[in-house]
Amino acid sequence: MGKLKIGGACLNQIPMDWDNNIGNILKAIKQAKEDGIKILCLPELAITGYGCEDMFLSEWVPNKALEKLPEIIEHTQGISVAVGLPLIFENQLFNTVCYIRDKKPLAFYAKQKLANDGVHYEPRWFNAWPTGKTTTIDFSGQQIPLGHLTVEDWGHTIGFEICEDAWRTDRPGCHLINEDVDLFLNPSASHFAFGKAAYRENLVIESSRLLNCTYLYANLLGNESGRMIYDGDILIAQGGALKARNKRLSYKNINLLSTEVDFDDPEKTIPAIHPDSKKAIDEFGQAASLALFDYLRKSKSKGFVLSLSGGADSGCIATLVAEMVRRGLEELGENGFKEKLQLPLETGGRKKLVNQLLTTAYQGTENSSSETLKSARSLAESIGAKFFQWEIDNEVCEYTKTVEKALGRKLSWEIDDIALQNIQARARSPVIWMLANISGALLLSTSNRSEGDVGYATMDGDTSGSISPIAAVSKRFILEWLEYAEKELGYTGLHKVNSMQPTAELRPSSMHQTDEKDLMPYADLLAIEQLAVREKKSPIEVYKALNKKFEDKTLLKTYIKRFFSLWSINQWKRERIAPSFHLDDFNIDPRTWCRFPILSSGFKDELKALENL
Repeated sequence: MGKLKIGGACLNQIPMDWDNNIGNILKAIKQAKEDGIKILCLPELAITGYGCEDMFLSEWVPNKALEKLPEIIEHTQGISVAVGLPLIFENQLFNTVCYIRDKKPLAFYAKQKLANDGVHYEPRWFNAWPTGKTTTIDFSGQQIPLGHLTVEDWGHTIGFEICEDAWRTDRPGCHLINEDVDLFLNPSASHFAFGKAAYRENLVIESSRLLNCTYLYANLLGNESGRMIYDGDILIAQGGALKARNKRLSYKNINLLSTEVDFDDPEKTIPAIHPDSKKAIDEFGQAASLALFDYLRKSKSKGFVLSLSGGADSGCIATLVAEMVRRGLEELGENGFKEKLQLPLETGGRKKLVNQLLTTAYQGTENSSSETLKSARSLAESIGAKFFQWEIDNEVCEYTKTVEKALGRKLSWEIDDIALQNIQARARSPVIWMLANISGALLLSTSNRSEGDVGYATMDGDTSGSISPIAAVSKRFILEWLEYAEKELGYTGLHKVNSMQPTAELRPSSMHQTDEKDLMPYADLLAIEQLAVREKKSPIEVYKALNKKFEDKTLLKTYIKRFFSLWSINQWKRERIAPSFHLDDFNIDPRTWCRFPILSSGFKDELKALENL
């Protein structure tokens, strides 16, 4: 059977941006030809973009994708290309890959297993193709095979699986039609999550062993449509061994990986394995900063604005913006970085660019400490961000006076604690929004997942923003990453941030407010969250899972009751959190991963049963 150079290209696509998407596809084909690739695999739904959401339910989007296919076919002389697109057949929509060779479409393979868990809702838009069924479809006056099929090309039998197809036990590759397949192509749109890349790599390796084949996998790249991040994985495995792996989370629009496969003797296949860290502590900075970069350029905004409190959450976001610039410059160079953002940025290196892209403001009250001001200023100066400082006591005082006059009484911390805290956070919002509007910039919201769990965030205060970059990660993880960023990534301006205990600083300093005192230790909150939210356990089930780790059983019950009670009454807040990046293996965004009723019993019976244990 001999040797054949095969490759994959990850693409940074945009839903329904035909010029961008077709342009990336054609550039990838051109690069592949120059590299001597004979078979090229492109990602799932590469023509439309994966994240078209309910626009897939229209007829014009799939039809336009099909209209665009000939533009791609015209550029396939001397190469075979697998490209993904939606396809209407007999009034049903299917997720397909078209296999093209020498300007001729040879087949349309249709996806059989539709992702319908976590952040995926594919059955809402697509129909699952019946296993083993093959038919034909009229395309440009030709009858082209469609369905569960293989093709003969370059002296090899080629089979297909599309993303979720490979993740199921009853996968298409295991059926008789694929018994003698030499090469499987898997165009994918597999979203990023901590730990997923290692699982995915093992899946590809095991697929090549199970199916006794060469298995080529190509993923999407970047923040395609707002929430999901794609890491641009390209993997090639043969007979149970990894043969090629690219560097993930690239800032390029196209990332190509190839290797020459020896189908007769896998030992002679030339390895092309790039180093790739799969530790969450490394992945977070890479994934979140790339997501910010794509969100900035695809929203056509002019930069970011951030209310910088001097604490962990805003400090983390400021550092991610700086990391966005650092990594972008490292991969694209200054001219490439500026060109891709399409902003009139002055040259001058990393700090100069951060200064033009990130504006921060410390908005203090009489309850703010000098330490948090120093922390905010120190961090902003160290990364080069613009830094403003102002006080909002006058605004808070005027709001308070108005309500006191209406109520006919003075407000006090003893009676009106939550209201007096919230007005400070909320009073910061109008002026920072104004600064963002004047700048034509995105306002960055600072809520994290732990706060979202229990509603420890002021609506229209620290939840205000165009985008919420860290809403899908826990506070404990953020604290760990900040230590890592200071010591391993060189962000020394985080020293003051990392030296302080997290506090909202909304009560008078004499009350010694801290986040963990208001809630519970973050480690305990995380442990309860994992069971209650990710694993959907009841209060009693959570208690049974954790009680061996707690000497004080009464305290554990208190924490569990507090978590479930606060979780229930704060669903309305989670409904209004700004769009956030999916980073962990679960999140609390009701528009993607976790739907919970706004109105519910509040676990009344379950918490009563917990007390009686």
